[in-house]
Amino acid sequence: MLSRAEGRGVAAALLAGGLILVTAPARAENKPQNEYPVATDARLEQSGETVRLTLMLSSVVAVEAWVQAAPDRVIVELPSTNFQIQSSAKKAAGFVSAYRYGLFTADKARIIVDLSHPAAIVRTEVKEVRGGFGELTIELRKAQRADFLAEAAKAKRPQAAALPPAPAKPAGETRRTIVIDPGHGGIDPGAVIAAIAEKSVVLAFGKALKEQLSANDRYRVVMTRDDDRFVSLSDRVQVGRGEQADLFISIHADSLVQAQDVRGATVYTRSERATDAEAAKLAAKENEADSAAGLETSEEVQDVAGILMDLARRETRTFTGVFARNLVDKLGGSIKMHKIPLRSARFWVLSAPDVPSVLIELGYMSSPKDAELLNSPEWRGKAVSAVSAAIDDYFARERASVGQAAESRN
Repeated sequence: MLSRAEGRGVAAALLAGGLILVTAPARAENKPQNEYPVATDARLEQSGETVRLTLMLSSVVAVEAWVQAAPDRVIVELPSTNFQIQSSAKKAAGFVSAYRYGLFTADKARIIVDLSHPAAIVRTEVKEVRGGFGELTIELRKAQRADFLAEAAKAKRPQAAALPPAPAKPAGETRRTIVIDPGHGGIDPGAVIAAIAEKSVVLAFGKALKEQLSANDRYRVVMTRDDDRFVSLSDRVQVGRGEQADLFISIHADSLVQAQDVRGATVYTRSERATDAEAAKLAAKENEADSAAGLETSEEVQDVAGILMDLARRETRTFTGVFARNLVDKLGGSIKMHKIPLRSARFWVLSAPDVPSVLIELGYMSSPKDAELLNSPEWRGKAVSAVSAAIDDYFARERASVGQAAESRN
């Protein structure tokens, strides 16, 4: 088996041959959210075949709206906004089954209105009201499906533009690079139970893990997001590849509304065939993260043939398996694990062919006990320490195997 360094050599050979060109997405300069316009006082009202959503804004901003089919929805785009919508706000009325909101990119936010019946946008405007504030109104009316589909085709937006390249790992950097990927974010809340969003739970865990791994300058730690913003699946993968990560760890917390007795953490790896139906269902749900934000994307298939790429994938799977088993062992000594703690399925976010990648489901937010623990700093500390110990052990074993290989060659 190749060492990880030799595996990197394979990837380097592919790069040199012009088969792969990967750079990390550039980090946009993000303003603090307290500098964004603030949205409050949401009202959702129905009158006959018309539904109106109104929000108060701290200033007048430009907005744009369009409809999108499959699933049917209205997407409203506006500058980055600090949403402070009251938790008691009505979220469904008439043909509006739900709506959500959040940051979409470094300079844009979105409101996505889910439709149970086709609708037309009658009015989308922000008017100035007393005191320099703004009032955003989105007025929708029932429409025929043929008219809705025609409007959706006409208004269809292109896929999100690729982020410009940024320098990868700094020259001369010798520390191991670990990419932590808190799932969901921004317009995509993930699972939501009792007003607690998965995106917030996993971000808190990711930050705590980064803090522990960064102690004593042991590792170079990169996060795909360190605040409440949306990051597409492809950008998450490209961060891991562009940063030349030695490990990619995606953090999630699932929900099973129909099985509240199911609980415990699970470690997932990538495979074309899922280990079981539950794993396949979870992967399908996680792979829809882009759709939740209104992106029309599909998994990119890398058309790179040849023995070198196949070798890189096989070696990456081997290293991933070693780390995943060690992670299950360490987590199992500290927190409650699922009855089947190690599984695999076709997770898009784990698709990098040259980066060992795992996805950790910390637990089930639908389980009252797990939900309590997921929000407990004490439990979080135990789980973070277990993941950190698994990482330390993984690299210690790798160093030992490299040393043994060197001795055998001598």
